This record gives sequence, C-alpha cells and structure tokens, in this order.
Amino acid sequence: MAEILAENLSGKAVMGSDGAELGMLYNITMDLETGRLDHLVVDPDESYASTEFDTDQQGRSLIPVSRVQAVKDHMIIER
Repeated sequence: MAEILAENLSGKAVMGSDGAELGMLYNITMDLETGRLDHLVVDPDESYASTEFDTDQQGRSLIPVSRVQAVKDHMIIER
C-alpha cells in the first residue's frame, strides 16, 4: 500500500461505496498502546443522517478505519 501523509487527508471528502456523500474528514483516532489507527472522525454532510456509525459528543461520525476501501480524491468507505 502506498504511503499517504496525514496532512494530505485533512478536509478530504468521505463517500460511501454506494456513492453517498458522508462528510469531510475531521481527524483520525489512534490506539496509543498499539499504534494502530482506530476511527475516522467525520463531520457529517448536512444531507446525511446516519445511525450506521457511532458518533462523538459533537455529532461527528466515528467510522472504523477498517472500512476504508480507497483514498484518492476522496475516501471511499465500505457500506
């Protein structure tokens, strides 16, 4: 897998594999013990209301990193 710098991911559009616009990447969480990436923290699109993913206190979607299928012009999430 090609390396992608975290600074290039900030503000990237996040879409579902079904074409739904989920929002914009806000941040990425990491497990401090293992160093593994945990969740994408996504500011949800106004037209997207999901109960599919957990949310944080600010209403941002917490999408498991394991659901990422591709990262190009936008991030594609398995749905």
